[in-house]
Amino acid sequence: MEYYDLSYTKEGYAIHPSSYVDNGAVIGKDTKIWHFCHIQNIAVIGRNCNIGQNCYIAGTVGNNCKIQNNVSVYNGVLLEDNVFVGPSVVFTNIKKPKADVENKEYVVTKIGKGVSIGANATIICGVTIGENAFIGAGAVVTKDVKAGVVVVGNPAKIMEK
Repeated sequence: MEYYDLSYTKEGYAIHPSSYVDNGAVIGKDTKIWHFCHIQNIAVIGRNCNIGQNCYIAGTVGNNCKIQNNVSVYNGVLLEDNVFVGPSVVFTNIKKPKADVENKEYVVTKIGKGVSIGANATIICGVTIGENAFIGAGAVVTKDVKAGVVVVGNPAKIMEK
């Protein structure tokens, strides 16, 4: 087996043999899922997406999205079309997590069309990032981000021109 071997399914998406897709997951045509990924049964992934290695997807991913390596898109996270998610970006989905309490009250996080999120950024649950916004590498987003703006830092603030 070659490193780049992807097996195409009858549904028209491609998956590396080291990855696993649970029954019930919806995956669009021409999407590629690379090494060591797990796609949950509740996941919805659009057409022509590229899911990098070691990703976990349980949320909703629009069409033409690129998710780089080591990203988890949890239940409650919605990526609209044409979203770029850099390596090791962190999404959360519970406001007050506790180890000794099972919490299924997921908070919705919405990432608008055309958003780019830089490497190692953290997106706290419950925020909305507007269309075509740019989140700088390493930023910690704790509040909504308006469409078309660039935010950087911890906590993320609008970058002055």
